[in-house]
Order: sequence, then structure tokens, then C-alpha cells
Amino acid sequence: MTRTIEADYLVVGAGAMGMGFTDALVEHDPDARVVMVDRRDGPGGHWRAAYPFVRLHQASQFYGVQSTVLGGRIQESGPEAGLHERADRATILGYYDDVLARMRATGRVELLRGHEVDGRTVVSRETGERLAVPEHCRVVDARYLAPEVPAEVPPRFAVDGARVVPVGDLPGVEDDPSRYVVVGSGKTATDAIVWLTDAEVGRGIDPDRITWVRPRDPWMLDRAVVQPDPVVYLGMVAEMMRLAGDADDLDRLFLDLEDAGIMMRLDPGSTPTMAKAPTLGRWELERLRQVEDVVRLGRVVSAGRGRLDLQEGSVTTAPDALVVNCAADGLRNRPLVPIWGEDVVTLQPIRAGFPCFAAGLAGYVEATRDDDATKNRLCPPSSFGNSLTDWAAMQVRGFRASAAFGSEPDIKAWADRVAINPSRVPPEHPGSPELDAARERLAAHVGPGLERLAALSGEPAS
Repeated sequence: MTRTIEADYLVVGAGAMGMGFTDALVEHDPDARVVMVDRRDGPGGHWRAAYPFVRLHQASQFYGVQSTVLGGRIQESGPEAGLHERADRATILGYYDDVLARMRATGRVELLRGHEVDGRTVVSRETGERLAVPEHCRVVDARYLAPEVPAEVPPRFAVDGARVVPVGDLPGVEDDPSRYVVVGSGKTATDAIVWLTDAEVGRGIDPDRITWVRPRDPWMLDRAVVQPDPVVYLGMVAEMMRLAGDADDLDRLFLDLEDAGIMMRLDPGSTPTMAKAPTLGRWELERLRQVEDVVRLGRVVSAGRGRLDLQEGSVTTAPDALVVNCAADGLRNRPLVPIWGEDVVTLQPIRAGFPCFAAGLAGYVEATRDDDATKNRLCPPSSFGNSLTDWAAMQVRGFRASAAFGSEPDIKAWADRVAINPSRVPPEHPGSPELDAARERLAAHVGPGLERLAALSGEPAS
């Protein structure tokens, strides 16, 4: 006989989104019973398969769940002295283990590790046991935008004689090839190069021994202006909106943002076309710019011994070259759907970026509102950036969503209390002339800025 799960919610995925939603739901709905399901052996999602030298690219406080602050310490030394700490993989996994233990202690949350979901049936990957999901149980899809990890997906190109490793295998490479070929344009590739060239924690190789295959050049945010300080963060957003209001086109806007110290690019002679906009330290930018052998011939089609075939041509490399695969879809852009659907709750970003905040917000709204139409009105979905146009649309959608949920006094009070909300002003903040000035600038420029970004991105007028 098939056993039936006894729960009000089935949360599919115990990564950042699933944990964030569940944490907020059970804290604000004292009756909610949740079963979480994940194919991996514990909570944390893709962090359980991430490369060992990975760190958050943003301040730790912006990550995690609404009830429990991750990090909070300001770095006192090193190249990021004065900036908030960024957690490493072990810290994040320990954090999620602790959060899960606290949720399980309520007696209302269970995690089924090593399980998959097939329709309304949960299946053990080890034993094949099947568990039925009752009709009254609401399904929450926390994997809709789950990132790909190089360790778990094959290379996107053919391998024909080349030695290819996923980025996570780099620390285990025992020999020292004459050349390293890093494939990818995003944060994983930048992390790999920083690690390879770091003499203290990495391999300490000369940047001249690296070939960097960059199909597209990225725009990145200066980490120093994306900090858990409302004066810094709101001041940055105010300046972004001021420049957006005067923008003739998106390329010019990003160049203006670069001049303002907000955006950065790897090569001053190349205009980026990618705007997923992770944060990066100035010290990392300087390190990355030391790699001069950059291949811009599109994506790799085939990697052979001493040769790379790409979409727009071929290049030769050393016969013993090690190809480091960093090309995976870390920020997926799938079609936007209503978060509260007829059959499933599909977690997605709500404000611009910051998925952990979106997950917590969705959990809070689920716990405190009864009508799905109201929930969708308060929390319309947004997307991640990719192209410059995507980035502009993301800003428009995110600001409109912030205005919607921020109009509800209880949601605003909740959002101002939680560290995962980057734009919050904590209730205990003493206030300052600098904060008042940042708020005044933001209020003055957000309307014209959003109107211009909507026009440039093709978003409907509000």
C-alpha cells in the first residue's frame, strides 16, 4: 500500500528558495505542516555540489532565510577590508543544516532527502518507495529556476581528445599543465581565474598561462556599493535611477554607471552585452585584467588536443592544456508565470535580484493572505538579468513589485526587519543626514528612471 504524506505543503527543493519559503511560512503560520523533498542528501541545494573554493559574491547578510542572519561581520583585513564578509561553501552548508534542525524541532517540518517528485507522488531514489501527495497538500516548486552546476551537467561542447574538467575538480588536479583554458563568461569563470592566480589559497600560476574563452563580456556591480548599509545601498540605487532617467540608450547608461563607480567591465576596450550583474571586488577586477589571452569567437563547439573549435573560428593551444569547464546556467531565465498558480506555487524573484528575499516574502505572504489573486497582485514575478534589455526590464518589474508589497503595512514592517532585504532601513537605525539625503534622491529620481527603463526595455507603461 502506498503511504500518504501528511502535510499541508510539499516544497520541492531544499535549496535557498525552498528553505527561505519554508522558514517564513512556518514562522508566520503556526499551523502549517511542511514536507520538503530534495534529490540531494541534505539542505542547501546547489551548494552541496558547488566548487570547493566558491564564496558568495554578495554580502552574506543578503543570503539565507528571513529568521536567521547569515554573517554580519565586517572584514578587518585583506583586499575587502571594510566590506561585509562573504560566506564560503562550508559556512553556508552548516548554516542550512542549523536552520533545518530548528525547523524540524517545531515538529511541523520534515525533509525527505534523496527523493524525487513525479506528479503528485514522491519517490525514493534509493528504494523506489512511492509516497502519495494528498489533494489538500499545496505543492511549492522551488526548483523552477534552480541553477546548473558544472559538476552535475556535461560540457556543452564536444570533447575530442582534450583534457576537460569541471571547475570543482581544479583543486584535485595533481599535475601542472603548461596552459589552463577557462571556458565561461560568468562568476564561476572569474572565481576559477582568481583561484588559479592566487598564491595563498590557489595554484599561484602566472596569468600569462591562462586562456580565457569569453563568448560575451559581462557587466558587473562593484561590491563596495552593494552593502548592508542603507546609506550605501539606497545611495547607489538613487544614482542608478538618476542616470537611467537621462539615458539615451542602454549601452550609454551602463557606461555612465561605470563612470559613477557602480558597474565594472573587464576590458575597457570592449562593450559588454551580458548584464547578469554579479558583484565583484575591485581587487578581483585587477587580477582578472592580467589575463590577456582572451578568445572572443563565440561558444566552444569542440575541444580537441591542442585545439578549440568555436562558433566563429578556431584557435590552437598547448597539447597538454587543461580545459576548465565553467559554462553552466547559474541564473536561469525561464518564462515568467504567476507565483500562485492553480496547481502549484512557483517561486521566482520578486524585487530586482535577491532570490532569498523573494522566497521569504512569498512564504510570509502565503502565511498571512488567503486569496491567491491578492498574493499575485502583491508579489508579481520578476526575472534575472542576462542582456542589457533583460536587466532594465528586471529593474522595472522589481520596483513595481516593491511598490505593491510595500504598500501593505505589515509586509513593509516585515521587510524592514529582515536582513535579506537589501533596501531595508532597520527599525533600530538611528537615522542620519546622509540617509535622509539618499532617500530624497531616490524619491526624486525613481519615477523618471523607471519610466525611461521601461521605454528602453519594452516593458509596458505602468
